[in-house]
Amino acid sequence: MTDKEILQIYNDGQQERAFRAIVDTYSERLYWHVRSFVCSHEDADDLLQEIFIKVWTALPSFRGDAQFYTWLYRIATNETLNFLRRQRVRAALSFQSLDAQQERKIDDDPYFNGSEAQRVLAKAIARLPEKQRLVFVMRYYEDLSYEDISKILGTSVGSLKASYHIAYEKIKAELKKNF
Repeated sequence: MTDKEILQIYNDGQQERAFRAIVDTYSERLYWHVRSFVCSHEDADDLLQEIFIKVWTALPSFRGDAQFYTWLYRIATNETLNFLRRQRVRAALSFQSLDAQQERKIDDDPYFNGSEAQRVLAKAIARLPEKQRLVFVMRYYEDLSYEDISKILGTSVGSLKASYHIAYEKIKAELKKNF
């Protein structure tokens, strides 16, 4: 179902049906978007539920100024960043590094079924600064255009291209070091 059809159903007064269509259409994409940042199936699953609750409550205020999927991604990204900030605070309070916790999650995740190269790549991405990680994941894995990423993150296209390039170079160096 297209975004336009979903919004039409919603505007026709069939809010629950529209919401089910949103969940059906976007669950998997948003799950992998979130998962690439939190490095844990359980965390991603929990966060996805929180994101859909936020979407449900915010849906009446969607004005159509942005494309629907960029609006959804913005909510998902903001919720994920808030989650990571809370994790960072918890890690600091326990005198641990969030990067180390993320790497441990990658190593311990029973759902991770990639090769050693994919594990090294996931760890390299987890070590990137927040903005570089966001841009790299959205561009490389989700194949979003710089223009769409710009709308989601509220950042200029030029800044995003620079962040992507820096992230790419860091990851390339990490992979060279390991292989």
